[in-house]
Amino acid sequence: MAGTMPRALARTQGRRAYAAFGTRRSGTRHPLVAIAMVLPLATLLAVVFGGWDAVVAQASSVGVMLGR
Repeated sequence: MAGTMPRALARTQGRRAYAAFGTRRSGTRHPLVAIAMVLPLATLLAVVFGGWDAVVAQASSVGVMLGR
């Protein structure tokens, strides 16, 4: 194991590097943030691949089910 850094030292350096970016690790994300991240890409893919009619049809059927 010559030339490798001990695990504790590697973890400490990793934590310092992670803390330098000022981000926090939570594991969960607010649902509105997740939607805001995914919606532009989903819209782009639907338009580019011509699936917009299918998206509208599915949204319409979900709306009908929720309305009952």
